[in-house]
Amino acid sequence: MVVEPIHCPACQGTDVVKHGKTSDGKQRFRCQNATCPGVTCIREYVYQGCIPSLKRQIIDMSLKASGIRDITRVLYVSPTTVMQELKKKSQHCKPSIQTCICLATLKM
Repeated sequence: MVVEPIHCPACQGTDVVKHGKTSDGKQRFRCQNATCPGVTCIREYVYQGCIPSLKRQIIDMSLKASGIRDITRVLYVSPTTVMQELKKKSQHCKPSIQTCICLATLKM
């Protein structure tokens, strides 16, 4: 029997425990590291727009002056996903970065 360790997407730690199941029946995991914000994750996402690395890529592309339509074509996600992610990040950013994100959202 092979045991594959599960890594937390936020801190890359392996101190992860089971944390219930999703509505699809997939196992959900939660990080137990004290410095980690306690992010839950699953092994395999049904929709690619839920993957944390893809969400970071959306922000990176918008800061490099890619429009929403460009991001959706390249990453194969919906425009709604891109808009929601940009709105979430603009609430938690510094004013200079928030201006960049707002300008990127106008390039539809």
